[in-house]
Amino acid sequence: MNFFRGVISGQAAGPQPSGAETIQKLCDRVASSTLLEDRRDAVRALKSLSKKYRMEVGTQAMDHLINILQTDRSDSEILGYALDTLYNVICNDEEEEQDENAQKQADDLGLQFTDTFVQDPEHVTLLLTLLEEFDFHVRWPGVKLLTALLKNQGPQIQGIILVSPMGVSRLMDLLADSREVIRNDGLLLLQQLTKSNAAIQKIVAFENAFERLLDIITEEGSSDGGIVVEDCLLLLLNLLKNNSSNQNFFKEGSYIQRMKPWFEVGDDNSGWSAQKVTNLHLMLQLVRVMVSPVNSPGATASCQKSMFQCGLLQQLCTILMATGVPADILTETINTVSEVIRGSQVNQDYFASVNAPSNPPRPAIVVLLMSMVNERQPFVLRCAVLYCFQCFLYKNQKGQGEIVATLLPSTIDANSISAGQLLCGGLFSADSLSNWCAAVALAHALQDNLTQKEQLLRVQLATSLGKPPVSLLQQCTNILSQGSKVQTRVGLLMLLCTWISNCPIAVTHFLHNQENVPFLTAQISENLGEDERLVQGLCALLLGICIYYNDNSLENYTKEKLKQLIEKRIGKENFVEKLCFITKHELYSRAAQKPQPVFPSPEQMLFDHEFTKLVKELEGVITKAVHKSSEEEKKEEEVKKTLEQHDNIVTQYKELIREQDAQLQELKEQVACMTSQNEQLQATITQQQSQILQHKDQYNILKLKLAKENQGQSNSQGDGSQVNGLQTEELTQLREEVEELRKQHSLLQTQLGDKDALISSLKSGAAQTAEGPAGGSDDTELLQELEALRSQVQSQSTEIGQLKMERQDLLRRAEVGCSDTLPSSDSSLDAAKMAELESRLGAQTSEMERLKAEVKNLSESRAELEKRLDSTTSTVAILQTEKEKLQTDVQESKKEQDDLLMLLADQDQKITNLKWRLKQLGETVEDEDDLDTRDQTDDDDEEDEDED
Repeated sequence: MNFFRGVISGQAAGPQPSGAETIQKLCDRVASSTLLEDRRDAVRALKSLSKKYRMEVGTQAMDHLINILQTDRSDSEILGYALDTLYNVICNDEEEEQDENAQKQADDLGLQFTDTFVQDPEHVTLLLTLLEEFDFHVRWPGVKLLTALLKNQGPQIQGIILVSPMGVSRLMDLLADSREVIRNDGLLLLQQLTKSNAAIQKIVAFENAFERLLDIITEEGSSDGGIVVEDCLLLLLNLLKNNSSNQNFFKEGSYIQRMKPWFEVGDDNSGWSAQKVTNLHLMLQLVRVMVSPVNSPGATASCQKSMFQCGLLQQLCTILMATGVPADILTETINTVSEVIRGSQVNQDYFASVNAPSNPPRPAIVVLLMSMVNERQPFVLRCAVLYCFQCFLYKNQKGQGEIVATLLPSTIDANSISAGQLLCGGLFSADSLSNWCAAVALAHALQDNLTQKEQLLRVQLATSLGKPPVSLLQQCTNILSQGSKVQTRVGLLMLLCTWISNCPIAVTHFLHNQENVPFLTAQISENLGEDERLVQGLCALLLGICIYYNDNSLENYTKEKLKQLIEKRIGKENFVEKLCFITKHELYSRAAQKPQPVFPSPEQMLFDHEFTKLVKELEGVITKAVHKSSEEEKKEEEVKKTLEQHDNIVTQYKELIREQDAQLQELKEQVACMTSQNEQLQATITQQQSQILQHKDQYNILKLKLAKENQGQSNSQGDGSQVNGLQTEELTQLREEVEELRKQHSLLQTQLGDKDALISSLKSGAAQTAEGPAGGSDDTELLQELEALRSQVQSQSTEIGQLKMERQDLLRRAEVGCSDTLPSSDSSLDAAKMAELESRLGAQTSEMERLKAEVKNLSESRAELEKRLDSTTSTVAILQTEKEKLQTDVQESKKEQDDLLMLLADQDQKITNLKWRLKQLGETVEDEDDLDTRDQTDDDDEEDEDED
């Protein structure tokens, strides 16, 4: 014990042992001591030496410390000392001021000891088990140690925790710890655990992490909270970024609605603390993660809808227009609003209605554009405003029309500043960055919108006093030809390319100015420096668009003449080389990665993301258009016309087939309706048959009773009076039965009326079916069902006839057996009722005969229908054969076209070889224009001579 006290207090008798010797003695004491107190004191001493002698403690004591964790689980104090010692050895203390080499050496040492610790995955599992201990002295060091391990060897530790039973769940329990120190360090642990591991991110999310983290943020004061709120937000970013499953879970759990209170700011926004700025910045990033353009379009649209419905977008716009907001928060808010409205028509319409709190009120778009074209504003803010304007116009033809309308003469208001006026002012200002931003913004107002491209041709600009106005298109080309800065010319060229692409009318307006084409050819043909090569490439792209979208309305600048001009003045190969330089530029590749314009400096702001898509789309087709001859173009046009004709024919047949399918579907529905009615009728017939059987049984019972009454007449007078009373009761019962039969007869008449209505509907259905082209199998089934119905009706008629005979027999017997006992009035009454019943049965029999006749007529109509159906089926078969023949002709035409193109290519190659051979022989080779004027026969003879 004195030895330990001496080590701790620094006092010892005799010569002082070295640090390594002391650590070795302490390690021996830990390994050999049987008393828990001795081992505890030795581990405490190792802890005190672990920071100063990190290498020695880590090398000699690590195995002993791990053994303590395994064997002394019952003593929390020694466990805490052991965990603290391991943490001091493994953790790289970044707070100490060290030079670069010393820090690197310390990092390597921590990594080395981490590798030693995780050689056995059971050590990590043991550490996870210790985290279940509630004792503060065990749990807190365990959390810190596991965090340090994750920092040094994240992927390896993540893999061990992932396969450990309930490993992630144990760590999630740290967020519920009532001790804030453990909870806060648990947040840091989960941050390291969820980095770049989607599987762990999903498990943590489904362990109710979103609910717990949002509760902590609310408890800590949201954006006004401290470092704990920042840690929660960083963990939320880890869980949601690039994880579509967690994003969907976050949205479906209605957690987006809980983000709205974060952005509630007061009127006084002065004096924001650094922590509040950091917190709000992370909150805005969290919103952007949910609506990022890299997410799937469906998920992004769903989140955008939720943010508008819960009022989050409105809250962000409030911050956007508030005063006193720090510049970096304002910039990030603009970027956030941009992605919340991007591609969402509802959100874009709301943003267009937002006004700034000024006098008079101005639209938020106008206020933002004023900042974009103001060269005194920070560069990142101007980039954010440009991104916001691009997102507002993305897939928003309504917004594009509103922006272009502010430039048209009929809508200009001299008393107010409009978005169009600001864009024109920025386009022609002295600041090159304003020129570029205004040109790109105006290009987005024309993106994929042919109508607005044509409308913008109407814009006229007043250049100076006394001179006539010029069009916006002409003014852009004038500034381009004046040789301004590279950034300005690149912006104007991108605007012009976007403007005239896919718009032949704009191409005609551009070519109508006689100076434009010579300027472009001169720019492309010159040998300029590296900086000018990009401008040359864009000029080549603009000239290529004039060729590809040319409608040949100008005689001097048709497609063929422009291609001849390129060949003579520039050269096709040189032209294509200049065109391909655009996609090889480093800044082009950077701009193509994501929609948001992010540039390290204003000088590198050259390409727009949407423009890179346009270049990628047009580069190949322009190259092909330049190399094609006029004959090839004519043949292609002829082939296109032929294919269009074939397509029209196929389309007509498709429409015919659709109509026939609709008719067939309608007939099927009618047959289904008839089938259901038939089933109901069959059920009614079955019910009637059962009722008839019941009546038969009742008549049989009456027969037996009448027979017994006849035998009772031979008895004595006293007995006769008793029998007379019984007969009276039986006759009363008979009257009731007759009344019931009368009701049944009425029911039968009603059912026969329903049958008549059904037969009428069947006749009308048959007439409609006769006009249709198909449906034979369903009609056959209906015919079979009608035949079954007819047989059932006949069977019913037979049974009713039998019932009539039995009823007559019963009447006869009743009259014979009861003539002595019934009064004459009752007898005459029963006879009248029986006669009435007889007449009704006769009417029913005649009705059944009529029904049989109608069924016969229906059968004849059905036969006629089958004949018409066969004729229609043959017609459909003929049409189908013609359709297949036409499809075969189309395929053959395409194949012949491909063969013809191959033959033309071979012929061109042969002509080139022959020209080369003539040059080798010293012959003069004439130009293609001269050769075209010659007769075809002379050309053939000359080629034969060359071959000889």
